Amino acid sequence: MVLSMVPARDRERIAVLVFEGVAVFEMAVPCEVWGIDRTSQGVPAAEVRVCSADPSPLRTNMGFSINATYGLEALEWADLIVIPGFPKPPSTRIVDDDVRTALVDAFERGTTIASLCSGAYVLAQCGLLDGKTATTHWMFADDFTRRFPEVDLDPAVLYVGDGQVFTSAGTAAAIDLCLHLVRTKHGAEVANTIARRMIVPPHRDGGQAQYVETPVPASPDTDDDLRAALDWASAHLDSTITVEILAKRAAMTERTFARRFKAATGTTPLQWVLHQRVALAQRLLETSDVPVEYVAHQAGFGSATALRQHFARAVGTNPVSYRHTFRRAG
Repeated sequence: MVLSMVPARDRERIAVLVFEGVAVFEMAVPCEVWGIDRTSQGVPAAEVRVCSADPSPLRTNMGFSINATYGLEALEWADLIVIPGFPKPPSTRIVDDDVRTALVDAFERGTTIASLCSGAYVLAQCGLLDGKTATTHWMFADDFTRRFPEVDLDPAVLYVGDGQVFTSAGTAAAIDLCLHLVRTKHGAEVANTIARRMIVPPHRDGGQAQYVETPVPASPDTDDDLRAALDWASAHLDSTITVEILAKRAAMTERTFARRFKAATGTTPLQWVLHQRVALAQRLLETSDVPVEYVAHQAGFGSATALRQHFARAVGTNPVSYRHTFRRAG
């Protein structure tokens, strides 16, 4: 894919391993990062080979087909192997013995291996994530943890790695990881050059927790008296809210209220209130230009310091950075 006059042996070699149903965006990211000749801008030359164990053509998640020019021999050739994901977790084992052997051999040779989004399922099925911290799209976290309990899954980060094996969260986090790999090998200036060409930030603060829907909803089966207490709390987040106050609103003892609340929402009353306050803070940061101190007051945190502490813990970034990312006009 690279048309540079630099001799092939002097280029970084990247193999993109694809499967039937590959996600188009994740497949395109490593091709964009390494497959375009930017040597005139000081970016080291690279060559990308899209490969597969499956016979071409391969159908993508968008319905059109692609031809993977290379087979698994590209994994032996590569300095870096990138495995894009699938639009949803594969319901069955997708790694056959040939792929597993090729990836394990590459790992034992010291080749760097990275998965994007649900591509982590491939590495997990090969045993390459056993005992390691990994990530994938937050929507797949429960399924991944259930199927691969030997992997320490962290669904709150954009990407994570141990120096040789890396995994990323979903979609745009593929860009974050690929730029991180460039930065690690070639330095920040090269990564920034590629990011400028792609019109993306060279580094994003926070993690994927800021993209997760954080409010804990009430169950549709919630009793009217309990729902009335929740509705009152949602409308008075700037006030002091305790279990005692909520229990009185629901005409229950504190113990009964806490028990029924946990059954209806799956969490504790105070944790639910905290989620609602964080969610309100997110809405105010997204839709207004009011100061952070005002947001803290309206959401019931009392001070900007308390807001920053709770916001960072729940969302994975600070209020100012969140506003820069999600601010909407009007």
